[in-house]
Amino acid sequence: MSDHSTSHHAHPNYFKIWITLLILLVISVLGPMVEIQVITLITAFGIAGVKAYIVASRFMHLDTEKKFVAYLLLVCVALMVFFFFAIAPDIMNHSGTNWRLI
Repeated sequence: MSDHSTSHHAHPNYFKIWITLLILLVISVLGPMVEIQVITLITAFGIAGVKAYIVASRFMHLDTEKKFVAYLLLVCVALMVFFFFAIAPDIMNHSGTNWRLI
């Protein structure tokens, strides 16, 4: 029989994580109000990345999973970025015969 005490993981403090996510939400909403483009980009993308990491590691418990799950997640994100940049030149090109209005 297996010992349940060795396989049991302590749950994180969800209230603290929720408060952290709320604070980051407020910062990401107030950031564009400063009207400085660099601050807007940092708050929009930087904080979104931090919030995604918090949700994935704490709520989805990816920090306690086996390492191959993290590698699989990284491969999926890398493929998503690769496919985006592979089709971006075609999608962002607004010239040519396929973009005529009917």
